[in-house]
Amino acid sequence: MSEGVDEAGWDVEPGDEMEPVVQAVGRLLKVCREAAGVSVPEFGEAMGYGEDMIRKIERGARIPRPEFLDRADTFLKAQGHLRAFMEDMRKARYPKKVRELAEMEGRAVEMLAYGNHNIHGLLQTPEYARAMYAMRQPALTEDVVERETAARMARKAVFEREPAPTLSFVQEQVTLERPYGGKMVLRRQLEHLLEVSQLRNVTLQVMPTDREEHAGAAGLIEMLKFADGTAIGRSDGAFNGRPVSNPKDLRILDLRYGMIRAQALTPRESQTFIEQALERL
Repeated sequence: MSEGVDEAGWDVEPGDEMEPVVQAVGRLLKVCREAAGVSVPEFGEAMGYGEDMIRKIERGARIPRPEFLDRADTFLKAQGHLRAFMEDMRKARYPKKVRELAEMEGRAVEMLAYGNHNIHGLLQTPEYARAMYAMRQPALTEDVVERETAARMARKAVFEREPAPTLSFVQEQVTLERPYGGKMVLRRQLEHLLEVSQLRNVTLQVMPTDREEHAGAAGLIEMLKFADGTAIGRSDGAFNGRPVSNPKDLRILDLRYGMIRAQALTPRESQTFIEQALERL
C-alpha cells in the first residue's frame, strides 16, 4: 500500500467537481498550520507522514481523509475549522461516478438488480470487492484498488436508511461458485449473503444454471425507482446498455426482471441453496 493511503487520502481527479473544495481545504490547512507556528516537517512528523504528502494536501492535489482532518484540527488547535470539512472530504474521496450512483441509491425507494457475472456491488464483502478490482486488466495500482473498494463499501449505507428501501437481488448460480480471491473469500461472501437475506426489506434469489427458460439471457438488469414515481434503469442487452428513464423502456426492463424473479428459486429455496454451497466449500 502506498504511503498515506490509510490516513492521508487519495489524489484528486483533475477536473472533478470536488477539486475546488479539496484545494480550499488544502489552503485552509496551510493557514491553520502557519498560524500555529508549525513547520511542514514538524506537522508531518506529528501526523506520521512525509513532507511531500503534507505539501500535496496543502496544494489540493491530495484528498485528506476525514480522520486526517480530525487529527489535524486537534493538533493545530483549529477550533473546528478543519473538522467542518470532514463530510465534504468523505464524499470527495470517491470517484464522481460512484458519488452519482450513491446519490441515486440514497433516494431510491425500490431497487431491482439481476447479476449474471459477479455478485452485485451492494452485496459484496470488502475482500470480494478488492479481489475483483485487483484482477482488472490493465492492472490497477494498489492506491486505485483501495479507493474503489472503499467507495463500493461506502454505498452499502443504503442498507442503513430509514425508512428502508425495498431491495430485490437475483444472482446467477455461477456468481456464488466462482472463487474470486480464493475459497475463504468466497466462504465469507456467501455467509454475508445469508446475513443480508435475513433483512426484512431485502429479497435475494438464485437463478439456477439448469433453467431451460431464462428471461435474463441478454445480461444484467438494474433499476432504481424513486418516491415521485420516476425511475432509471439499464441493461447490457437493451438500449445499447445506456441508462433509460422513459416509461416505455422502463416497462420492458420491469417485464424482464419480473420474469427472471419468477424463473429463479424462491427466497427460501435460495437461502437453502447458499447454505448447501457453503457446505461444499
